[in-house]
Amino acid sequence: MYRVPDIFAGIPNLISGESTRHGGVSVSPYHSLNLGGSTKDNPEHVAENNKRFFESLGIKLSQVAKSHQVHEAEILSVTEPGRFEGYDALITNIPDIQLSVTIADCTPILIYDPVKKVVAAIHAGWRGTVQQIVLKTTERLKNEYGTYPADCLAFVGTCIDECSFEVGEDVADNFQSVYKRWDDQKNKFFVDLKSANRDQLILAGLKPDNIEVSPYSTVIHNEDYFSYRKENGLTGRLLATIGLTT
Repeated sequence: MYRVPDIFAGIPNLISGESTRHGGVSVSPYHSLNLGGSTKDNPEHVAENNKRFFESLGIKLSQVAKSHQVHEAEILSVTEPGRFEGYDALITNIPDIQLSVTIADCTPILIYDPVKKVVAAIHAGWRGTVQQIVLKTTERLKNEYGTYPADCLAFVGTCIDECSFEVGEDVADNFQSVYKRWDDQKNKFFVDLKSANRDQLILAGLKPDNIEVSPYSTVIHNEDYFSYRKENGLTGRLLATIGLTT
């Protein structure tokens, strides 16, 4: 049903997880643990899936904070659980609020500051990556909560990998050369979202050894993860979550 990032495993009062597509009640093409309300899946199935997922983590649905994501770089400082609109990054220092982002190829990033007791959940599509949402979120943590980035731990989650993310020149032009390559045979560029977002964390001041990058791909490991691209848009949504408990 979910995997706990190794970098967060065993930390007292920290709950984190990244869902797989297993353990839910949705039917094809959303089978089975579709956690995204923006799909055309049966809403009752999505609600039951969310209940199962969060209960497996010991979280009540009433504790969850989510936002309708718009592939931009707006950041919300969350003071209470609920459903919000227009934010692709959520941050909080309040215990018992479980921050969550949904994904189906884009990159989820989770951050934990063990000193100031602050967490962040970020959804970074290619547009958000270009707009440096990870760097901006880390700066916001510094300014709002006094976070020192070198203290932080971070997880760059499962998304579409470089070998699967074919893009045209219009998208590739937004990325530095280190994050893209040209394939003569396919006449396409390939972009590495994981590396781009990891490097934003490092640029923000996190230590490389404090960053874990998921070894999984939504496309290559499609039997375990939803992929919007591989499944031609008819698919469910994964969820990455992080929060502190009292």
